[in-house]
Amino acid sequence: MRSSSSVVVGAAPLTIPDVVAVARNEAAVVLAPEALDRVRQTRAVVDGLAADPNPHYGVSTGFGALATTFIAADRRRQLQASLIRSHAAGTGTEVEREVVRGLQLLRLQTLASGRTGVRPVVVETYAALLNAGIAPVVREYGSLGCSGDLAPLAHIALAAMGEGDVRTADGDLVPASEALAAAGIAPVTLVEKEGLALINGTDGMLAMLSLALHDLDALMLTADIAAAMSIESQLGTDAVFAADLMMLRPQFGQAESARNLRSFLSDSPLVHSHKGPEDGRVQDAYSLRCSPQVHGAARDTMAHATLIADRELMSVIDNPVITLDGRIESNGNFHGAPVAAVLDFLAISVADVASVSERRTDRALDPARSHGLPPFLAHEVGVDSGLMIAQYAAAGIVSELKRLAVPASVDSIPSSAMQEDHVSMGWAAARKLRRAIDGLGRVLAIEILTGARALDLRAPLQAGPATGAVRDLVRTVAAGPGPDHYLSPDMEAVTALVQSGAVARIAKEHAHE
Repeated sequence: MRSSSSVVVGAAPLTIPDVVAVARNEAAVVLAPEALDRVRQTRAVVDGLAADPNPHYGVSTGFGALATTFIAADRRRQLQASLIRSHAAGTGTEVEREVVRGLQLLRLQTLASGRTGVRPVVVETYAALLNAGIAPVVREYGSLGCSGDLAPLAHIALAAMGEGDVRTADGDLVPASEALAAAGIAPVTLVEKEGLALINGTDGMLAMLSLALHDLDALMLTADIAAAMSIESQLGTDAVFAADLMMLRPQFGQAESARNLRSFLSDSPLVHSHKGPEDGRVQDAYSLRCSPQVHGAARDTMAHATLIADRELMSVIDNPVITLDGRIESNGNFHGAPVAAVLDFLAISVADVASVSERRTDRALDPARSHGLPPFLAHEVGVDSGLMIAQYAAAGIVSELKRLAVPASVDSIPSSAMQEDHVSMGWAAARKLRRAIDGLGRVLAIEILTGARALDLRAPLQAGPATGAVRDLVRTVAAGPGPDHYLSPDMEAVTALVQSGAVARIAKEHAHE
């Protein structure tokens, strides 16, 4: 549930926009009062089990392969602290702040469910850390995606205990104890069951999936406008995107991309300039003609991934878990397989969309295929290289995206003395998808930079309203046709327009209704 400045946790399942609001846009969180009531009721169940002389996993036993070891009452606080300290074993570079905040938010949501058995003070502390802008340092490597994202989540829990390092709201690296003291937050001393409740979950991979789906929504519209600019400037046809043709193959994503292409191209003087029998070409190349089919397949993949993400956002993931009728039960819901699979699926689609974009860029630079454009869109052919090496950059990224499309989820490395003998690798799938999405944005930016220059070179023929508006936006940060100049800043500036969603927004504003 989301308001203009905050997200309510514990009243209803969170949504992808909620995750983006808190993780990326630093929205505050508010705990629903009924959530804290549920937490109190469930904690009473755990307290009863803690007093039972019979062992209960997670309450009075060790963990993982040590689950059969009974722990005496006077050693259980040490057990909880030891669990967090030992599991906070990440290594490598720090992950991005938005991923850390996503981790914090999604674990808070599960704690607020009342099914994990933690005390209200733990829930309140996690909310306070988020609202103070305290982001624990989480390292890139350490999670196998089963039992959930153990190491990343342990780093979050360690900070709540006042240990380890954190980043403040200003980005300063300080000891957790110092940051908590400055924010007036008391460190938590964990008791029975709480250590496990803080680290058993798919929160890291789910946070990255949510952010990825948000970003891809804008990038797919950007891919459609980039294709429109290429089709228009290469004198392609929009006839193949007709609605009745799309109805012959009722794939939803394909229909949406074709509808976008029709709206971007329908009022284009350039497209209308060569319609009719005087245009002797029978068909455009696949990279132009089949853009809706390729982009549409990616949209359908996103739709499936969104379904999985929404289900996961409704889930309560812990082991053991407290059931509605008061039982404490072990389970396997922490396994990241459902999330890992769609993360890998998205990486495949990202590589495919980038690949077809790069092919459209390459056509624009080849005089044998561009229908009248100068080689490499150069100003003085032979002296100037134009956008030749920009295409090299796109090709290099596409090659890497193909490698990143190799699934992580088909791999498994046993751990915990063969207790955890099949893992999801979902965290790894999420990390490589983030890199792939960055690459897709850059490849699309190069196509848009190329399309903008090609449209300028078609003068006096004019671009359509939507493609022309994107070309004009590009011109605010990158020079048009002319002698060669330092090109990298132009590419970075257009990439920023793409990744901020500015290109998608202006295309939508000027699209034909």
